[in-house]
Amino acid sequence: MSLHCLLRCTIRLERKHLATNLFLQRALSGADAVNALRPFYFAVHPDFFGQYPREREVNENSLKRLNGYLENLQKSGPRSVQPLKLTFYVRDTKDSGDMQQELLTSGFRSVSFVLHTNDILSTVTNVLKSCSLPMEHMKGFKGVTQASQSPAEATIPFYRPIKWDKNYYTFTGCRDPEEELQQATRVEPTLNMWLQNNESEATKKLHNSLPRREELKRLKRELCHKFDLADIRWQRSWGVTHKCSQLQSLNRLSMQNPEGMLNLQGHTVVFADQSGMNTCGHVMLGTTDVHHQWTKLFEQLPSFRVLHQQAERLKERISLLLGGTQVVHGERLGLVEPIAELYNTLNTFHNNLISQRLSLHPRSLEGLNMILKKGRCSPDLHEMGHFIIPTNCDLLKLQAFLQSHAPSARQRSQHRKLLQEEEEAVMKLCLQSLSLQGLSKEPSVTSSQIILCCKRLLDQRSPLMLGLHVCVSHFYSVMQDGELFIPWDWKG
Repeated sequence: MSLHCLLRCTIRLERKHLATNLFLQRALSGADAVNALRPFYFAVHPDFFGQYPREREVNENSLKRLNGYLENLQKSGPRSVQPLKLTFYVRDTKDSGDMQQELLTSGFRSVSFVLHTNDILSTVTNVLKSCSLPMEHMKGFKGVTQASQSPAEATIPFYRPIKWDKNYYTFTGCRDPEEELQQATRVEPTLNMWLQNNESEATKKLHNSLPRREELKRLKRELCHKFDLADIRWQRSWGVTHKCSQLQSLNRLSMQNPEGMLNLQGHTVVFADQSGMNTCGHVMLGTTDVHHQWTKLFEQLPSFRVLHQQAERLKERISLLLGGTQVVHGERLGLVEPIAELYNTLNTFHNNLISQRLSLHPRSLEGLNMILKKGRCSPDLHEMGHFIIPTNCDLLKLQAFLQSHAPSARQRSQHRKLLQEEEEAVMKLCLQSLSLQGLSKEPSVTSSQIILCCKRLLDQRSPLMLGLHVCVSHFYSVMQDGELFIPWDWKG
């Protein structure tokens, strides 16, 4: 048989398999897709992210794009499907499978993936797998698909793609699906291309948000002056409108109950997920709490202050017993611990320490930090130079660990300080040189990553970023207030 005839036969065979596959895969309807994606919708639906406006907005935008992608697949006739990169914040649900990424401190994880599928079934499967969600219920949809076939069609085996030799695609000119998939996974717009497509939208939203930003500054300034507050902060990166409504709510309460507000004098107020006092002595106002709960907290502040003072004294005693090591907290990392929990943790660890005195020189570990971890496990040294010490641990092993790892801890701490100094300097230079309105980063972006990102931005100097608010993150997005999110490892 000639090569030409052989190629014609193989092409017919592949077309037959493709036709069979197309029929079976298109049999999954739009309604079936919605049912199949229920675990996904439950994990990413914006309604579950009420306390996290930015994450909610990212999920809203990504869901719109995903729905458009699915609608395009349901159209009859020839259609062109472009690779689509999506980012979702996925909640930790009971049905979640093995997670490839660590959960963020807020209880969800960021997942990014590329869709380049030509049918609904493959798209649904891709989405569920990418988010590490269960797939067992998909068997039922495949069964429905097969049951809907006629007896003649039911005898056709499910399509299994043939892996042809690369020469086949060279001779025939057919597209290599393997190569297309590899190209799809690499699809990501360059920073300049993305800015060209989104700069005008960001500028418009930023311009529209300017009155709200001025209102936010005014409210914050007036409340701080009126009640002698040290500062007003936010635990989450809420939008300007959201922040304004919180300050207005606090202002209304101050007019209804001015006496209760007197207990706030000298404190820093933090709008957070829950009400109370944190380990730094800041007053946390839960954004989902009502005025009655805030008023009750104001009445409890004197007792919280006493508890905070007791916790500080315990930290001093622990430092003396551990050679000058200072107990620090994870507030900078977004880990908010109520003062009552901190006191209990410190008290448990202190009682464990005094039960058996360690022979550490009073100043041998001065300048080093430690974070206490509840439970019983082995002590560890973090890459940023602080010790992670369990409250219940073998004290002799703890002493040996601290002494043997002290040199490494000092080196890492020094490296961290240098990185933080470089981060602050390069962000300031980037802000000024690029004439940005603002420059910030997400807590999950490390110092090394933001430094690299800023240096590359300075090299590129895109005029499209002029006058914008930029936040360095892990994905692209334009927020409601015009803030521009870009990944730290953007492509040039």
